[in-house]
Amino acid sequence: MEVKAQARFVRIAPLKARVVVDLIRGKNVEQAREVLRFTNKAAAEIVEKVLNSAVANAEHNNHLRAESLVVKTATVDEGPTMKRIRPRAKGSASRINKRMCHITIAVAPREEA
Repeated sequence: MEVKAQARFVRIAPLKARVVVDLIRGKNVEQAREVLRFTNKAAAEIVEKVLNSAVANAEHNNHLRAESLVVKTATVDEGPTMKRIRPRAKGSASRINKRMCHITIAVAPREEA
């Protein structure tokens, strides 16, 4: 039985978040937390919050033990993009895309994963 947690509309680019999420996919929860704690990326803090939320959901709602959980799936999907403009020479403008993402992490007991 897999248990999910999701963070939606996170103000970080999906490409940057995917780099961090790829580090924890398939690892057990303690290893994943350790990797995220020492990863020097802005997305690591957000991904760690989502991972902790998924573990808390598994413990509280499904009465699973945190020691037996493994990160089964971890995905980063693209969210909406805020479009901004930056003034340029001769009255023109260039677009700045401020991207958002949706981070989903599913944990499952070791036997199922």
